[in-house]
Amino acid sequence: MREPPLGARLGAEFLGTFWLVLGGCGSAVLAAEFTEDNVQLGIGFLGVALAFGLTVLTGAYAFGHVSGGHFNPAVTIGLAVAKRFAQVWLFIVAPVIGAAIAGISYAAVTGARSARGGEVDGASPTTPDRQVSRHSSTGERQISRSGAHRLVQARPVGAA
Repeated sequence: MREPPLGARLGAEFLGTFWLVLGGCGSAVLAAEFTEDNVQLGIGFLGVALAFGLTVLTGAYAFGHVSGGHFNPAVTIGLAVAKRFAQVWLFIVAPVIGAAIAGISYAAVTGARSARGGEVDGASPTTPDRQVSRHSSTGERQISRSGAHRLVQARPVGAA
């Protein structure tokens, strides 16, 4: 079997890492949401784990036959230390650039907060873009995030 050209292998590493960061980290930030009382609103920890696992699985199936499907510079460094891989710096740079562009794409699409800790569009980097209010007669909390309203039944402390 002929080895794919270097450009194809680097492109596969770039796209695989891009997919991993966009899918895995995007699910963790966008969909795994908890209230101040640790009430799960989104996909939770299991959903984030499944999202990461499925992005690695689809990336390995899509690009593994081209580049080996490292998608992580640590894997490349490990193989280099074991003297089983050459051209290490290229296979470190390609995933790092893929991850950076995925982060930039994510921020551009969602209008995410600044990574430097400053405010972007009036949002504080330490508090979510949601407002929590309690209905006085029913005890239900209404949680509003970016125009989406969800009702969560308030539970006493210690209740399952």
